[in-house]
Amino acid sequence: MSADAPTSTDSSTRVGRRVPVRGDLQNATAYGAPQPDGAVRLNTNETPWPPPAELTDALQAKLGELDLHRYPDRQAWQLRTALGQRMGLPAERVWAANGSNEVLAQLLQAYGGPGRTLLATEPGFAALTPIARTTLTRTVTVSLDDDLRLTPGAAAEAVEAHDPDVVCLANPNNPTGVAEPLAVVRALHDAGRALVVIDEAYAEFARESALALLDELDRLVVTRTLSKAFRLAGLRLGYLLGPAWLVDDLALVRLPYHLNAITQAAGVLACAHAEAVTAHIEAIVAERERVLAALAERGVTTWPSQANFVLLREPSPGLFQALWDRGVLVRDFSERPRLAGTLRVTIGAPEENDAFLEALDDAVDAPRAGRE
Repeated sequence: MSADAPTSTDSSTRVGRRVPVRGDLQNATAYGAPQPDGAVRLNTNETPWPPPAELTDALQAKLGELDLHRYPDRQAWQLRTALGQRMGLPAERVWAANGSNEVLAQLLQAYGGPGRTLLATEPGFAALTPIARTTLTRTVTVSLDDDLRLTPGAAAEAVEAHDPDVVCLANPNNPTGVAEPLAVVRALHDAGRALVVIDEAYAEFARESALALLDELDRLVVTRTLSKAFRLAGLRLGYLLGPAWLVDDLALVRLPYHLNAITQAAGVLACAHAEAVTAHIEAIVAERERVLAALAERGVTTWPSQANFVLLREPSPGLFQALWDRGVLVRDFSERPRLAGTLRVTIGAPEENDAFLEALDDAVDAPRAGRE
């Protein structure tokens, strides 16, 4: 062999090479939303007010007691017990993970996957599609009706037609904010054999919950989060309530020590201080109704939200950019199926909602003034 010939370990044979990503991910886009500084951010359904000092002070004190040189409780038993006590269930029927998105991912890891099918609604929770894709779960959809509702009859027909392994319904729906009656949950369950997952990320702002059906429907799971009503989006803690056999199954797919000690401790404290942490819910609901009424006065089409956001039809083209130009960031859903010309607006603090309404008036009036 020539002394000048490159060997198999020569750096010239390695530099610049890239391992190709999995084929089904090559044209995919990552899920996410902008997080700019200095804007009125009404695009990610966060709570506008931080958690109360009694919680943050308690957490600060608790941090000094944690053995951070040791692995956390792998079963998150104290946290699951605290969550269960709040919801009236034993810890054996509670599971927790890093946000409800990870809970959904673990459910599809366990009950979806190659050769299995997920039934979701269209429109529905945007993050569910990439979660299903990364777990190699085939997704089929049932379209909401012209009012962006799902009737019990349409729900049952979709289950019978597709025979899914997993059904996932966000209720209230994201991005519409519409809440379906419990009759829809029963129809999804009774029409087939699927695990029925009701994603209740916004249930605390709504009037009823599928928790009322947990002991009646044996394949029902309800997922929740501390990101919204508990104003702890930065904590990334979600949980589910369901049958004990399902919780046992999820232990097979979760990563070792998946839930860190700080998150577990904060979750326990959030349950202990739940009344103070969730005291803002009435104010958010009141602001939601005020914003909906203000939009109706302006002739803007909206849907009857039971979440901490509203979906509206743009009263003039280009409204998303016009609002952003005026310092207000909302979520643009106009390219999603069935949602052409729609924007989703998080309910913020009163001054943020006023800023949105003022920017809306200015944006809509500006083109009109240009024509005069």
